[in-house]
Amino acid sequence: MTADTATDVFETHRSVLIAVAYRMLGRIADAEDVVQEAWLRWSSASREDVREPRAYLVRITTRLAVDRLRQVRSQREAYVGPWLPEPLVTDFGPSVPDTAERAVLADSVSLAVLVVLESLSPLERAVFVLREAFGFPYAEIATALERSEAAVRQLAGRARRHVDERKPRYDVDPARRRDLTERFLAAAAGGDIERLLAMLATDVRLVGDSGGKAKAPLRVIEGADKVSRFLCAVVHDRTQEFDIRAVELNGRPAVIVLSGGKPDSAVQIELRNGLIQCVYIVRNPDRLVGLVDQ
Repeated sequence: MTADTATDVFETHRSVLIAVAYRMLGRIADAEDVVQEAWLRWSSASREDVREPRAYLVRITTRLAVDRLRQVRSQREAYVGPWLPEPLVTDFGPSVPDTAERAVLADSVSLAVLVVLESLSPLERAVFVLREAFGFPYAEIATALERSEAAVRQLAGRARRHVDERKPRYDVDPARRRDLTERFLAAAAGGDIERLLAMLATDVRLVGDSGGKAKAPLRVIEGADKVSRFLCAVVHDRTQEFDIRAVELNGRPAVIVLSGGKPDSAVQIELRNGLIQCVYIVRNPDRLVGLVDQ
């Protein structure tokens, strides 16, 4: 395999490798670093015996992602305030035309699921991502993780039960979520507490991620009254004009709040029974870098 051919093969599979690494790590920069390291290993390794480049590259990427996840766990324990995955602009495009497949991919990258995956062990997370999001056979996952197939099946079972027990049951109708997102933002921007209360579930949660680098609650806010009053207070305290841009983040409708032309916040809601059950707000500027051109 020539150098040019090796590059072409790697680029063919880059998007899959990024997708695997991001679901493992929850940060775009970490995912890109892992994929870059996978490229270095691919470019310098002997490839004569590689029959399935995709499986080989996923194997390298997965092992590197497991190692990176173990390294960053201690950093996340010292994180200031709630930790949320970095917002990812998603557009599965014509390469994923099937509605069911789109739904699986969107769900596997949703903020709600990625937050739950944070509580899995690195190996459990790797098995869950490869099996549930990408449908890899157990035998292939076992080879990637250097474990027996029986051990991988046990990891998969534990991970699936854990996710099923903790994953919120949210409504997934995109049109409904998009409509309520627009009405929610209009009510918040107008300081209309009554309208907000009408949209919020009584046990609604607001999770703000600032990393201590922007104003955001350092604890999860719970309850419709507290959440609505917090949102109205934030808008009231603003001294700068801001613009709102609709986007799709992590497979769900969302908005980017722009201040001075730069991303200030990313906001996404989750619904249950037609009411807002959770509000995610990412304000850590380090997490908004990937949204600059949106």
